[in-house]
Amino acid sequence: MLASGLYAHSQADGKSVVGVAEFTSEVNSPFAASVAEKVVQVVTNTRRFTVVDRTSYDKVKEELEFQKTEAFIDSKNTVKQDVALAAQYMIVGHLVKMNIYTMKNGDGSVNGYKASAAFTLKVNDVESGTTTEAESFQTEVSPLALSKEQAVNQALQSIEPALNAYFVKTFPLTTKIVKVLTSKKDAAATVLIAGGRIFGFKEGDKLIVEHVEMLDGKPYPSEIGELRVVKIAGDDFSECKVEKGGKGILSYFNAAEKLNCKLLIK
Repeated sequence: MLASGLYAHSQADGKSVVGVAEFTSEVNSPFAASVAEKVVQVVTNTRRFTVVDRTSYDKVKEELEFQKTEAFIDSKNTVKQDVALAAQYMIVGHLVKMNIYTMKNGDGSVNGYKASAAFTLKVNDVESGTTTEAESFQTEVSPLALSKEQAVNQALQSIEPALNAYFVKTFPLTTKIVKVLTSKKDAAATVLIAGGRIFGFKEGDKLIVEHVEMLDGKPYPSEIGELRVVKIAGDDFSECKVEKGGKGILSYFNAAEKLNCKLLIK
């Protein structure tokens, strides 16, 4: 799991900005790009990130050089669309194998194709240079398909749940309290957090509240409470009931101390 407090954010919606690099490959397969596209699709569908598809950059060092270019020099007009988004995290993949099986009829004619693939993923923090351990993924063998492309796509569909679980584990959804809505006896009772539909929050979700103290220049989080989402207030906000730690939450919030709210993984 990547360290909290290091998330880059897009100017548009406050989400973490994640780039996907071009996959390297041990096999000379024309379908390596298809695997990278599937990763982009899954990480985008989590709705937790702004995804920058950098599949033309196959090394994280190139990302560092890219961020030194004039594209990242912000102007007075911070909403200019031609100002590139800098990805703090790069997802790096390596295709280990890609098997295409030609299925034939009894007379030797081609009946269709099946496929399977294996690949690894790791995540690089571009700024700090830290890297997660490589995680391995193996697809199921696809059903019979009419083309090689269709067989590969069907095989990759089988790995979507495992990929989604990997990104949920690696990037725990973190947000913040933007307003205390109600309080009772010096304790927060309901609060408003940043993030609604576009973050994928839903009613009943629970979040751990952490107070983040800076020690020796590094964030040190301490759990102080728990929230439960009771209302999705549009795309950008959610209302939460304070289940635990109302006094600490109110005290730290009023003191403008840093508080993180981290989604509990079910």
